[in-house]
Amino acid sequence: MKIALLDLIIIAAYLAAIIGIGFYLKKRAAQSMDDYFVGGKKLPWYLLGLSNASGMFDISGTMWLVTLCFVYGMKSIWIPWLWPVFNQIFLAVYLSMWLRRSNVLTGAEWIRSRFGDGQSGKLSHMIVIAFAVIGALGFLAYGFVGIGKFIEIFIPWENVSPYVPFDVADAYVPHFYGIVFTAIATIYVILGGMMSIVWADVLQFSIMTFSALFIGIVAMMQVSPEALNAAVPAGWMDPFFGWNLDINWQGIFAEVNEKILSDGFSLFSIFVMMTLFNGIFKSAAGPMPNYDMQKILATKSPREGALMSGFVSVILMPIRYFMIAGFTVLAVVYYDKLDL
Repeated sequence: MKIALLDLIIIAAYLAAIIGIGFYLKKRAAQSMDDYFVGGKKLPWYLLGLSNASGMFDISGTMWLVTLCFVYGMKSIWIPWLWPVFNQIFLAVYLSMWLRRSNVLTGAEWIRSRFGDGQSGKLSHMIVIAFAVIGALGFLAYGFVGIGKFIEIFIPWENVSPYVPFDVADAYVPHFYGIVFTAIATIYVILGGMMSIVWADVLQFSIMTFSALFIGIVAMMQVSPEALNAAVPAGWMDPFFGWNLDINWQGIFAEVNEKILSDGFSLFSIFVMMTLFNGIFKSAAGPMPNYDMQKILATKSPREGALMSGFVSVILMPIRYFMIAGFTVLAVVYYDKLDL
């Protein structure tokens, strides 16, 4: 797959725009700690919700969900119960209001307000700081690898290598692309703090919404119901299930059966029960000290914190799954032409 000059211009314009946002908001972010970490608590809840939804609309997660939808069909809609479906529900119902009332700047500060300044509070504070750092590195690695592999498809290394003054082994080309795009993201985050993150995320989500609708509509126009029925096994389009998964790809793509065995999801009822309890218990335990928490702390009031958390799933899930379903339908029907 080759990328055209117009595509490169659009990518360059987008990267210049998000860096420009960081420079534009640099002075405002530098006014105080409140302005840098939580945008002065002046940002509307719906913009923060769009920003949060944009952060969850990541390339690695989307690729994973497309794979799950390809293999498990409509039954894959239950797998996000692991995370973050119940997380957003519990945040909207009570956790966001509780968290916002603390009036702190970071998740680590919130732990001290929750457990106090005694020995147990200090230990909890240290643990959460360590967790936040490790979690941030994990999220970076998660997106880093995903975007690197994705970019490699559209911008082959042989087209880029003549302009790079050093050699990169084939196995590390995705890592090189990941470093480049992660560095660009780091620039605008450091410059503008929370405000630049939110406005850059709103721009990103606008682009992703247009792309998701476009991909879904293309799939609807290019794939007939008859073609899809012929390309998938019995039960693929049914979101409901019994004790067993009962999807057999034998005679269509036999390799997919091996994927199902390796995942260990054949006893699908047991798997869904575990995801249900896992999602509920993890989500009810309290908010995690990550970007989600930081957006809640940036809202104007506890009520707006709850509205923001509830808005995330409402705006994210339909648009994201429209794209996922579009990619999956095109992949299932035209699998033999993709040259993967």
